[in-house]
Amino acid sequence: MHDMTTAAETARDVRNSAPTLPLAGRAKDLVGSMIDSSTSLLAAQSHDIVRFAMGSPADEAVPADEFRQIAGEILDNTSFTYGATEGEPRLLQLLVDYLATTPDPSSHDRLVITTGGMQGLDLACKLFVDPGDLVVVESPTYTNGSATALSYGAQLLEVPVDDEGMQVDQLEDLVARTRQTPKAIYTIPTFQNPSGVTLSEERRRELLRLAHTWGAVVVDDDPYGLLRFAGTDIPTFQTLSPGDPLVFSVRTFSKILAPGWRVGWVDADPSLRQLLINGKQAMDTCTNVPNQHIVAEYIARGGLEDHLAGIRTLYRERKDAMLDAIARHLGDRVTTTDPEGGFFLWVTLQEEFAEIDTRELFEVALADGVAFIPGPALSPGGRFRNSMRLCFASSTPDRIDEGVRRLTSSLEKMAR
Repeated sequence: MHDMTTAAETARDVRNSAPTLPLAGRAKDLVGSMIDSSTSLLAAQSHDIVRFAMGSPADEAVPADEFRQIAGEILDNTSFTYGATEGEPRLLQLLVDYLATTPDPSSHDRLVITTGGMQGLDLACKLFVDPGDLVVVESPTYTNGSATALSYGAQLLEVPVDDEGMQVDQLEDLVARTRQTPKAIYTIPTFQNPSGVTLSEERRRELLRLAHTWGAVVVDDDPYGLLRFAGTDIPTFQTLSPGDPLVFSVRTFSKILAPGWRVGWVDADPSLRQLLINGKQAMDTCTNVPNQHIVAEYIARGGLEDHLAGIRTLYRERKDAMLDAIARHLGDRVTTTDPEGGFFLWVTLQEEFAEIDTRELFEVALADGVAFIPGPALSPGGRFRNSMRLCFASSTPDRIDEGVRRLTSSLEKMAR
């Protein structure tokens, strides 16, 4: 005990005698991400864990063998030097060609390749958000996105989400109460992270109207739009308002190919392209060149659409498996969303579980061998204490059933 006390006192003395670091004022707003931190936390565990936490594609949904083959065949000296900040020319052309087959065609003057979708969100905030600006976010939301806005000094306004996405009918009144005009509206309109719900066409149109009323940019973050496995497509913001300078679209290959590539893109008004390039040059000069070459070659070989068809089927089976497991093990003691695509279910505790805080549940469940993201981690204000996000995409149906069984056991322990 004495030795431990002495060590603690020594550490305190060192801290007290150390010079104060000249941190920037914005450092206090670097809030981090429990979502990303869960990767390190789970890697440190030695027992078997069913992983419903990280929103990552299934290992078997990543065409790793093809990537290895492509890498062995095409990478050469040109793959290991600096690249164009806006993206490798071949990837940009192939992306334009591919997007021409989707509801969101684009052109070279609108596209910049980014280091994942997160860099696209950072560039949006770099361009549009000043300290003190009001930024609208969904509630719940992808808090990596809201954390990016906070890092630029934004004031966040949380707007509730229901089965049709952001409750846009409440937005005008909520904004009026702040006595500020929004500078940006951050939305994940399709198969939203974390809820899985999709913004209806009517609400998309109204959101665009409000954006133009306020002169606010719509930061349209859509990593999941190509992963629809049920229902019918809803027109995107780009479709509803073609060429709209107030629509800034962020996209990524992370959810449709592999997150480790860290390759995404932004689709924005051509007047912004040089600013985006300038902003990116102050961040990383260029996106990883070998990874761009491999992604480009994969698209060029024509496998992307077949790959997407396969993983849509896979993810539908896994979503159904998770809903079936929840119905079997938990019944009416929870409610869930029922997404038509994407990766996630949003689960809210009911009945004897209703007072359980999912932050406390997380520790119990982790020990019992199942991981998820607690609801408060998906709200800048720490709301949704009795809710959680479950990822169905990355586990097999058998593992999903086992994970839900373990989760049920954890809940029943806490309810006693």
